[in-house]
Amino acid sequence: MSFRAIARARSIALWVAWSAASSFTALASPVQAGESAALPQLPAELVKVRAALDKYRDPVVAVHDGYFSTLGCVHYPKAAAAGQVPTYTHAGSMGVHFLNGTLISTELDPMVPQVLIYEPDGEKLRLVAAEWFVPLSTGVKERPELFGQKFDGPMAGHHPLMPTALTHYDLHVWLWKENPAGLFSPTNPDVKCPQGPYNFPEPVPNVVPATG
Repeated sequence: MSFRAIARARSIALWVAWSAASSFTALASPVQAGESAALPQLPAELVKVRAALDKYRDPVVAVHDGYFSTLGCVHYPKAAAAGQVPTYTHAGSMGVHFLNGTLISTELDPMVPQVLIYEPDGEKLRLVAAEWFVPLSTGVKERPELFGQKFDGPMAGHHPLMPTALTHYDLHVWLWKENPAGLFSPTNPDVKCPQGPYNFPEPVPNVVPATG
């Protein structure tokens, strides 16, 4: 091959590489920048938690690590009534829960939630919140607390995606989506569940006695 041919081949290779890199940047950067710009302001402790969990913005990574989808997009058309969990002060949604059952324990790690919550967005799932989840069947003796926040509950399970007998405490933290109801509110009025067979309107769960 002549020097001219070698130079031409090298130029073509460099152009192809540059074009591929430019195309990737054009596709990836606006999404990442937009998502970052929309992130809620958090206390320093929770900024670290969000950074540790950011890899789960890709739900495939979540499944790989043992978080499995409970299928339905959960929303609450009404706020709490008498006898129901009082922190459900706003009608709103949660989203699609991905649960890792191997993480359920009375020992809580602030960097490792039992549940990840995604909001359907067209053909995508966008990570919006994390949830720490402690069933009474674990033998938990006192109301858990993380981030200076007492857990909600004890409450009945969230029927129909959960047996009502699965009584538990939980704590939602909206790390990736602003929540006008509050950072630790169980529901978010700005989360939307699309219409369809996997749209699950649920009643606010009832408060239950704090016994296993």
